[in-house]
Amino acid sequence: MNYIDPGRENFAAFKALPRDTPMHLLNLVRYKDMAVYPEGHEYAAKGLTGEQAFAEYFRTIAPFFKARGISIIWRCRDGLTLTGPEGQRWDIGFVAAFPDAAAFLSLVTDPAYKAGVVVHRTAGVLDSRLVRFTPED
Repeated sequence: MNYIDPGRENFAAFKALPRDTPMHLLNLVRYKDMAVYPEGHEYAAKGLTGEQAFAEYFRTIAPFFKARGISIIWRCRDGLTLTGPEGQRWDIGFVAAFPDAAAFLSLVTDPAYKAGVVVHRTAGVLDSRLVRFTPED
């Protein structure tokens, strides 16, 4: 089973956690071979790979991150699961540091983010995991 967006129950549990404390969000991503954009989207005919679509996601999300004080604090490539389901691989992993959960909620509910940014993530991602952590000193 592949996961692209948070499920309803997981998102409700996330929203029930404190919103005023810093959080880190671990992202594990597996790309589609070829990106799949909605019909009629300006990128639909470009023939991008999933990796290229995700790179476009990173490019277009940067100003949204900056405006909310969000930063990438760790990034890596070519992950192989050692403990967990066999054969699970990730093309990219990264940790985004948020000043608080409210910044995340502000991001994912921003109409401009929903209209112009998330489409690249959806087009390029085959499978993903997002895991919220509370940072420790």
